[in-house]
Amino acid sequence: NYRWKEYCSQSLAIAEELDVDGVITLGSMFSDCPHTRPLPISVSDGNCQCEGDREYNGPVGIPTVLDIFAAERGMFHASMWVSIPQYLGSDECAAGTMRLFDALGHRIGFSFDVSELERKAEQWKSQASVLVRCNEQLQDYVTHLEHDYDLKQKADAEASLGAPQAEQLVKEAEAFLRQMGS
Repeated sequence: NYRWKEYCSQSLAIAEELDVDGVITLGSMFSDCPHTRPLPISVSDGNCQCEGDREYNGPVGIPTVLDIFAAERGMFHASMWVSIPQYLGSDECAAGTMRLFDALGHRIGFSFDVSELERKAEQWKSQASVLVRCNEQLQDYVTHLEHDYDLKQKADAEASLGAPQAEQLVKEAEAFLRQMGS
């Protein structure tokens, strides 16, 4: 028992006293992602009333508990998570912190000074590359992750191109049906 409930209740009580109307939590998690690509960011808008959101299965940390408590108080809440390569096994990841600051800054319209983090992120990436070069199995694994990442990026890009084309097709079909009805 880490007294998370007490911590979250007190934190949100202070936030309410200061007229804070929303909470954005930040976190990181180990994942199968390559250090050689932009680290994936997952953004969850807690105001979604989707049925699937009510039954969460997965790791829970204090950000999740804080989100739940904020929702119970009727506060806006969102969470941003960065995936960091599990094969590096390090909790400290300046590149991940930079990605979170970029995502948060974009969300709230603020630009964070990440100049110190940029240097540390480059060191992290260089050290990771050295580690990978020293282990053939790890090289193969990272190559596989890069391939998967690139395929997903390509699929996402193609899917986003298809949406306007589908909308245009619907408009043309509607126009055709209107002409047939006249």
